[in-house]
Amino acid sequence: MKNIDFAEQKSSIESFEVLESEDTISFQTEIPKPIQQAMMVYIEKYPNWDQYRLLQAALAGFLIQNGISSRLITRLYVGNMFGSHSF
Repeated sequence: MKNIDFAEQKSSIESFEVLESEDTISFQTEIPKPIQQAMMVYIEKYPNWDQYRLLQAALAGFLIQNGISSRLITRLYVGNMFGSHSF
């Protein structure tokens, strides 16, 4: 398992502020079946949401709640949760 250097991580987050909000990366991860099923139920109930938007909002919300102070991440979270196409 890779060790995380928090000093390096903090500087990465600070430099993230200068990135355009359209800059994205892609990653793959395994999700437990109950979470995937809950996501599908939510997306069926709210068709303006998709799996990408839902994961982006969840990750941004988690980071904000756990002490990451980044205007860009806050904007992404608020935009996903409360934008005109939220519900």
